Amino acid sequence: MSDAGDRAPGAQPRRVPAERCATCGRRTALTFHHLIPRKLHRRNHFRRHYDREVLNLGIHVCRACHRGIHKRYDEMTLGREFNTLAKLCDDPDLARHFAWVARQKH
Repeated sequence: MSDAGDRAPGAQPRRVPAERCATCGRRTALTFHHLIPRKLHRRNHFRRHYDREVLNLGIHVCRACHRGIHKRYDEMTLGREFNTLAKLCDDPDLARHFAWVARQKH
């Protein structure tokens, strides 16, 4: 029974009702993936190169795709090398995973 009033100002909901996943295209419940992981937001490199708005950018992905992203790469690699949707989808290993997820039942 949580509503938007229970979250901090500007906080994203952990799950979004069924929409299309940005990576596999399945219509299912989605989670928010920060393109630059929150763990890195306080690091000097990221504070100097990105403003708060860019640090908080993200995409809505299904749970299976989200797990696959974090299983394959650590936070530093995601923040430095895979900080856009295009870069995530262009990675051959992730592209194979997203294609596999797209073929799965909901």
